[in-house]
Amino acid sequence: MEMHQVRYFLAVAEALNFTRAAEDCHVAQPSLTRAIKQLEAELGGDLFRRERPQAQLTELGQRMLPLLRQCYESALGARSLAAALKTGEIGALRLALSHTIDMNILIAQIAELSRHFGGLELKFLRGTATEVAEFLKRGEAELALAAPIPEQWERLDSWPLFTEGFDLVSNSDYRFANRKPVELADLGQERLLVRTYCEQANDLTELLQSQNIRMAHSHELTCERDVPPLLGTNAGVAFLPRSVGIPATLIRTQVDGLELRRTVYLYAVAGRQRTAVANATMKLLRSFDWSKYAS
Repeated sequence: MEMHQVRYFLAVAEALNFTRAAEDCHVAQPSLTRAIKQLEAELGGDLFRRERPQAQLTELGQRMLPLLRQCYESALGARSLAAALKTGEIGALRLALSHTIDMNILIAQIAELSRHFGGLELKFLRGTATEVAEFLKRGEAELALAAPIPEQWERLDSWPLFTEGFDLVSNSDYRFANRKPVELADLGQERLLVRTYCEQANDLTELLQSQNIRMAHSHELTCERDVPPLLGTNAGVAFLPRSVGIPATLIRTQVDGLELRRTVYLYAVAGRQRTAVANATMKLLRSFDWSKYAS
């Protein structure tokens, strides 16, 4: 079995069209068809039913798809790792972060990686929880940090790092700023900054509505960096996870009755070859003492 045969098979399985798959692989269609026929001969059966204009996977093709995909991805990972070792460029990490993960919680790990890997190159990708899962699926990221991802994918491995609560965050001269404790019911008339990209946005909405806290005059935000400036103008208040840093001009206030928690997970793709720096990152993250955030 040759890797180019597997690559052509995966391309047809994705496109369900031999012509389009040949174009995607930058190969003549007769060459692609011949390679797949050779693969079928080796596996002892047809992988596709040729139904113009589309092709359909046979039962054998469906059963072979996840196995050959894993085989191909492992081969690519091994080739990539071998090339990195040969050139000395082994210090590269592609890490996806959901919008709600504060980069500051990774500073200790990044510093440790920099000491052990020469020429460390980092690539960070940001997105919603669903987008983070897509980064992992497409191989654009090796690892990811996010709160629970709704994506149901059997190859998505996860390890909980810490569970934390949320606080009320406001400008230092806001009327609730120096009042402790604050009851959740006291916020019924407040204008809230709703972080629509937050993994717990729906949970927060349901909690507030259960306490008759009106949402009609709230602000909806789609970017984390917009929260501090708006809080600074007293445009409203926000509920932020305790691991998210805030400027000195803002303050946190604990709210009685705010039964809202989130767990931050480390995610990776099962069966996919990882670089040495990704493996080291996993060990650092899973062995780190996260108790300062846990609640």
